[in-house]
Amino acid sequence: MLGWEFPPFISGGLGTACYGLTRAMSRLDLQVLFVLPKAVDADAPDGGEGARAPHIAAPRRVTFTTVPSSITNPYQSAPLSQGQVAQPFQAVATGSKACATTLLEGYSLRIVGTGASGGYEGDLVGRIGEYARRCVEMTRGESFDLVHAHDWVTYPAAQALSAATGKPLVIHVHSTEFDRSGPDVNQPVYEIERQGMHAAKAIIAVSHLTKRICVERYGVAPEKVQVVHNGIEPAAEADPPDPQPRRQRTVLFLGRLTMQKGPEYFVNAAQRVLERMSDVRFVVAGWGDMGPAMIQQVAQRGMGGHVRFTGFLRGREVQQAYRMSDVYVMPSVSEPFGLTALEAVQHGVPVVLSNNSGAAEVLPRGAMKLDYWDVDRMAEAVVSLLKYPQLGQELCHQARREISPLTWDLAAKKCLEVYRSAADVYN
Repeated sequence: MLGWEFPPFISGGLGTACYGLTRAMSRLDLQVLFVLPKAVDADAPDGGEGARAPHIAAPRRVTFTTVPSSITNPYQSAPLSQGQVAQPFQAVATGSKACATTLLEGYSLRIVGTGASGGYEGDLVGRIGEYARRCVEMTRGESFDLVHAHDWVTYPAAQALSAATGKPLVIHVHSTEFDRSGPDVNQPVYEIERQGMHAAKAIIAVSHLTKRICVERYGVAPEKVQVVHNGIEPAAEADPPDPQPRRQRTVLFLGRLTMQKGPEYFVNAAQRVLERMSDVRFVVAGWGDMGPAMIQQVAQRGMGGHVRFTGFLRGREVQQAYRMSDVYVMPSVSEPFGLTALEAVQHGVPVVLSNNSGAAEVLPRGAMKLDYWDVDRMAEAVVSLLKYPQLGQELCHQARREISPLTWDLAAKKCLEVYRSAADVYN
């Protein structure tokens, strides 16, 4: 299995998914060799670059050992702190291997770091090609039945491994270039995604929305793509209610400030809410290329006293943000899944959700759903939930029922079915 993030270093939902999936696969007696271009350091602070999954912690009997390599994020969301940057991996030239053997509930998950000297800055596509060559070298002599690749950054490496070993390739599509960039795609990235999809024996998509994009935009046969919705970790025990009620009600946005996530629609809706209710605070948690423009937009409209930009939240700060919120809004332009919506529900926060999301598929009645561009309806939904708390409670109750079947165990079983369709190696 190849990915580019794993706890405690998380920049989005992919690391959360890889963690949940590998834990569940351990209960199916599968053995996973997980290949990373970065270090996994148990001594690092809680959470990595943009980490937003504070509930993630190594289960009992699990030990992560540092794999020296450069730690970077292909999305270039935020700088890493000095303590989170390891030295570039030097053992590649000698052919030696560095790995962490991790026991997950009785089975072996081995974390192998291939290194990526200098990270992914500069010539991203060229460095991904170099990473692919290192993956083949680092896994030479390893025994495995199938290659499972997460997201486009790993596709060339997975294709190289599949070609070198003759083992079938399964790719897991967590997002596409059309989600991230809209119609003006980065052509080299699109081509990497297209080649990976057509080289794979089978494709796993995190939602029907993502499957449609694979079929319509990349020319993939529908029968080649299987939808496996992400799971959600069981909710931690809720904190006791705050004995002192808050003076201001709070509406939360949590995600990268990029075109894909629709932060400008959140700000536009906030302005309309404030025209009807003055005692509301809006929290924008996250950062990205649209951050400066969003701050300027808020200032120009005189909303600075009501809108707070927190930057990336890490570790327990994310849980605190949910606990302090009365409504969660996810106005994504194109959201392959949207795990944050499910996390909000687990914290008892009602959700206003874009129709263009995988989360909308698994919350048919447990969220207020609307088109991301319809800021008038968005504001109306927020006002309704703030004025009538019982409505939000009913939504959350329904949503919890709807997401209760969404376990990582179920996702792992569905992935195993895809494996069997790609290669008859487990029968």
